[in-house]
Amino acid sequence: MATGTDSDQAPLREGRLGFELRGDGALLISFSGDWTLGRGLPDTETLHKEIARLGAARRITFDTAELKNWDSALLITLVRVIDQARAQGMETDTAGLPGGVQGLLRLAFTVPERKGARREYAKAAWLERMGQGAIQFYRGTIELIGFVGEATLALGNMIRGRARYQRSELLATIQDVGAQALPIVSLISVLVGMILAFVGAVQLEQFGAGIYIANLVGLGMAREMGAMMTAIIMAGRTGAAFAAQIGTMQVNEEIDALRTLGVSPMEFLVVPRMVALVLMMPLLTLYSDLLGIVGGAIVGIGTLDLSPLEYYHQTRHAVPLHNFSAGLIKAGVFGVLVATAGCLRGMQCGRSASAVGEAATSAVVTGIVAIIVSDALLTIIYNAIGF
Repeated sequence: MATGTDSDQAPLREGRLGFELRGDGALLISFSGDWTLGRGLPDTETLHKEIARLGAARRITFDTAELKNWDSALLITLVRVIDQARAQGMETDTAGLPGGVQGLLRLAFTVPERKGARREYAKAAWLERMGQGAIQFYRGTIELIGFVGEATLALGNMIRGRARYQRSELLATIQDVGAQALPIVSLISVLVGMILAFVGAVQLEQFGAGIYIANLVGLGMAREMGAMMTAIIMAGRTGAAFAAQIGTMQVNEEIDALRTLGVSPMEFLVVPRMVALVLMMPLLTLYSDLLGIVGGAIVGIGTLDLSPLEYYHQTRHAVPLHNFSAGLIKAGVFGVLVATAGCLRGMQCGRSASAVGEAATSAVVTGIVAIIVSDALLTIIYNAIGF
C-alpha cells in the first residue's frame, strides 16, 4: 500500500524530494532534479516531520533514477536522513544511490563523530567572565614580567659581548625601522603640523596674533605630537611586523629549533629588534619634529602672509632646546614599549595562521595603549618637576 503522493514532495527550486511508504513496510525517498548547494537545502524540520509522519516504516530505501546534477548538498541531506532514521530505529538501504555517493557515505560514517568535538557557544555568566578576565590579566602580567626580565638579561649579555645574534640582521633591522620608515613619517608629520596650524589660525587670527602659530606648532610638535605620532606609526608598522615575524617563526617551529641548538631566542631575535627600534625612535622623532614645523610654516606663510624669516625667528625663540629633549625622552620610552609589545605578542603566538594575525593585531593595540598611558604619565611628571 502506497501512501506517498505528489503532494508529499518538498520542492527545492529544480530539485525535488519525495516520500512514499510502500506495501512491504519500506519508506522510499526519491531524489529528482538538480541537488547542488547553489539551489539550497531542504529544511531539516521538514525532513524530520516527513520521516516521523511515516514512522510505521521499518527501513528506508532511496530512488535516484531522476537525479541529475548533485554535489555536497545531496550528501548533507542524506546524512541528515540517515541520522534521523537511526534515531528512530530504522534501517537504511543505500543501494539505490549512485556509486560515488555510496562511497562518500561509507567514508562519512566510518569514524563516528567524537563527543564534544563541536564548538559550544554557551554564554558564560558575568561573574564567570569577570573571573576569567582576572585570571587572564594575572597570567599576562606574569608573562610580561618574565619577558622583561629575560630581555634585560639578554641585553646585558649583548652589552658584554656574550649574546649570540647576527650583526648583519641587527643592521638590516635598523635600516627597516629607520630609513625605510621615513616616507610615512614624513607624510604624517607634515600633515599633523599643517593641522595644528590650521586649528590655531582660526582662533589666533581673531586677535591679530597669527604669528603665534609658530609657538603653537613648534611646542606641540617638540613636546608631544612628534614623539606620539611617530610612535603610533611605528606601532602599526613595526610593532605588528615584529609580532608577525616572530609569530610565523613560532608556527614554523624555528624558535624551537633555536632552543634545541642552544641559542636563546631572546638574544637572537628579540633584543636586536628592541635595540634597533630604541635607537631609531629618537632620530625619527627629531625628524618628525622638524617636518611638523615645516608643515606649520607652509600654512603660516601661505595663508597668514608671514615671512619665512619671521616664522623662523618666532619658532626659535618660542621653542627652547629642552622642549626637544622632553620629546626625545618620550620617544625612547615609546620605542621600548612598541618593541616590547611586538616581540612579546610574537613570542606568545599560537601555532596557526590565525594566531599570527591575532598576535599582530594585539601588538598594535597593546603598543598604542601603552604609548597613550606612558605619555600621560610622563606629561604629569614633567609638570611636577617643571621640565
